[in-house]
Amino acid sequence: MAPDSRPPDARTGRERLVIVGAGMAAARLVAELGRCCPGRHVVTVVGGERRPPYNRILLSPLLAGERAVDDLALEDSQALPGVAYTLCDPVVAIDRAARVVVTAGGTNIRYDHLVLAVGSTPLHPEIRGIAFDGVYTFRDYDDAAALIAASRAARRAIVVGGGLLGLEAAYGLRQRGVAVTVVHLTSWLMERQLDAAAGSLLRDLLVRRGVDVVLEAETIAITGDGRATGVALRDGRELSADLVVFAIGIRPNTALARAAGLAVGRGIIVDDALMTSDPAILALGECVEHRGKTYGLVAPLWEQAAVIARRLAGDSACYGGSCTAATLKVSGVELYSAGRIAAEATDEEIIYEDPATGIYRKLVVQDGRLAGAVLLGDARDAAWYGELMRRQDDISGMRADMIFGRAFVDNAA
Repeated sequence: MAPDSRPPDARTGRERLVIVGAGMAAARLVAELGRCCPGRHVVTVVGGERRPPYNRILLSPLLAGERAVDDLALEDSQALPGVAYTLCDPVVAIDRAARVVVTAGGTNIRYDHLVLAVGSTPLHPEIRGIAFDGVYTFRDYDDAAALIAASRAARRAIVVGGGLLGLEAAYGLRQRGVAVTVVHLTSWLMERQLDAAAGSLLRDLLVRRGVDVVLEAETIAITGDGRATGVALRDGRELSADLVVFAIGIRPNTALARAAGLAVGRGIIVDDALMTSDPAILALGECVEHRGKTYGLVAPLWEQAAVIARRLAGDSACYGGSCTAATLKVSGVELYSAGRIAAEATDEEIIYEDPATGIYRKLVVQDGRLAGAVLLGDARDAAWYGELMRRQDDISGMRADMIFGRAFVDNAA
């Protein structure tokens, strides 16, 4: 990032940094700034939620009753010097010429550097009944709290979407005594992270835990009259329920950036410096589009926060993209997926499958290097496979043994 030509804050002599969005991305960035350039900036974090930043990763265990609300607390970033939080008052406009953000409450906040960490919103299908009472999403703390409250009276729930978040919502509701059916559009669960064999095995594991699964089913309407009583499927079936949860994906929040005249595609477009089309404005997290990709997982967010903090400290750090990895937070189901799950023409696949024990392993190898891994039923070697992918080590010497894990490879050496 080019040095800012504007004078620093007159009272403190420090640069004014405003972070829009008070979620995990903002909290991580503040923590990274505290490590690499403490005291350099006067930091204002502005968000629309009423709660300070919290750990969204634990919302699924919270819904399942396996974690308490207090467990969601993040490291107290507010205790760092020069950091102030403004909550329940989201930014609604950016005046790039004056370098001012305007909040819904009418407050103007000046900045030298601005970071957009505005996240994403859950997708809602344009179908009849989507606004009925009893229809929920599962994205933030308020969603989790609403589902916990609703589960006390509900007997049956339908979760539309068989991806990570949908399955975690289904499991959480089942743990609270609600009968749950997952309705999924494609022919196997988590099709973005798993192949057909792993998806089929995962379905079996979930059914054993009391979660019904309906595949190749398109939801076309919510049934009921003002309050949801179930869903209607395109094939003519109707499934009854007391509550319906949609977990069909996310959309990057781009409205604020678009209104400010920044370059926007699927997300807010950033370069390898995580800089937007305005050199004074950076962005990170689920709202960004980098090299044509958007990310909905936490690991890329951490990597992006470290890059932005270093650049704000005067470093020339760059972000080259992330190797995405997914894990499923369902007790008793170990699942890890990273990198490429489907082999391309020149790739090799190494597969180990034991349906009787519920174990499935698949490695995708390209030019003697690990390009992808799917682990179901036993994910103990996930970190090792992930590191091999990140480092792009030559695995030719252990290729014959590595499907059995690190310990087997070490013993065979």
